[in-house]
Amino acid sequence: MIELIKGAIKEKDVRTRVMFTLGILIVFRLGTHITVPGVNAQALDELSTTGLFNLLDTFGGGALNKYSLFALGVSPYITASIVIQLLQMDVLPKFKEWAEQGEVGRKKLNQATRYLTIVLAFFQAIGISYGFNALSEFDLVRNPGPTTYLMIAVMLTAGTMLVMWLGEMITVHGFGNGISLIIFSGIIARLPQDITEFYNVQIRNAGDEIVTSVLFAIGIIVAMIILVIFVTYMENAKRNIPVRYSKRANASKEGAFLPLKVNSAGVIPVIFASSFLMTPQIILGYFAQNNQKAGWYQVLNNIFDLQQPTGAVFYLFLIVVFAYFYAFIQVNPEKAAENLQKQNGYIPSIRPGKATEEYLGYMLIRLSTVGAIYLGIISILPIIASALWKLPSSLALGGTSLLIVVGVALDSMRQLEGLLSKKSYQGFIQR
Repeated sequence: MIELIKGAIKEKDVRTRVMFTLGILIVFRLGTHITVPGVNAQALDELSTTGLFNLLDTFGGGALNKYSLFALGVSPYITASIVIQLLQMDVLPKFKEWAEQGEVGRKKLNQATRYLTIVLAFFQAIGISYGFNALSEFDLVRNPGPTTYLMIAVMLTAGTMLVMWLGEMITVHGFGNGISLIIFSGIIARLPQDITEFYNVQIRNAGDEIVTSVLFAIGIIVAMIILVIFVTYMENAKRNIPVRYSKRANASKEGAFLPLKVNSAGVIPVIFASSFLMTPQIILGYFAQNNQKAGWYQVLNNIFDLQQPTGAVFYLFLIVVFAYFYAFIQVNPEKAAENLQKQNGYIPSIRPGKATEEYLGYMLIRLSTVGAIYLGIISILPIIASALWKLPSSLALGGTSLLIVVGVALDSMRQLEGLLSKKSYQGFIQR
């Protein structure tokens, strides 16, 4: 890692990309401190224990805490991406056709995602403003009314589009995935606050049980270190499928492999599942003011609240479903088998074509089963721990945050290594 950082500093082009990325992230962090006019951000203090608030704050990069211009963060964009990808699955033939058109089709799908993001961001902004205002003891929105809610919605929607543009700029001109890095920066920025909250709850107010509390805190830290090591190992775990090439003069191809990761989907299932839970909670926000004691409202709220047993189980179910779904998007067995056949490649003991496709699909299901269980365990453990030991509510999402931080960090390091390798090859060719 130290050598990687030295290499990034040494190479001018790579250094420029790194500095550009850091500059964009600084701009984003500055924007998270600009509170939307007409909002009393102090009223959010009493809402910080709710599951929806913590979810939105995580994907807003910590911007919701001050109800800033970037309060929605990238959550509308993630929701829009889920919808567009689902529509490609034989729901809208046009979208499926675009998905098969390569770069041209991808640009069309990205444009559709942007338009849908605007619509979702607008309604989400109204939903959380109205819902949080109804739930807060002190008015969140000063002078609530159609004009005020419309103004807040327009400003938050514009903020979301700016965040999305910043993420795209990082992806194109910086390094790493811009949207993921924005979420990553928000989680890292919240660490001091979470550590302080944990210290106040477990150590400072321990009284006569200070020794027990200190030992408990040490145990939590050790557990987190073990989880980080485990997540790093699982994110790098893969199964190498041997591949042989016929009609090739190059003998080195005899030792080729097709790598299939245990967790091909990465952290996307966790992000998708979390984002998927936000939408029903935001819709429920419209009915919160007059229906908080109604039976139907409490049932639905429990289903979509991560801090409730039913909500935690539903969250686990969504992670497993999205793990399988996105794994087959990332590694398309049909296209992989087709590409192998075009390159005169084959898997030993497996016939080319349909048999290869079925074999790769079978292997992907087996690996994704392990990956889905791993994602579910890491995501649900902190929620269970938070419920058992009354830990700060923000730590209930510790598993989700950990997966995102480690996954984004590893992916960014791989991209840096790729950029440095590219520069090395270019230098070799020039010489």
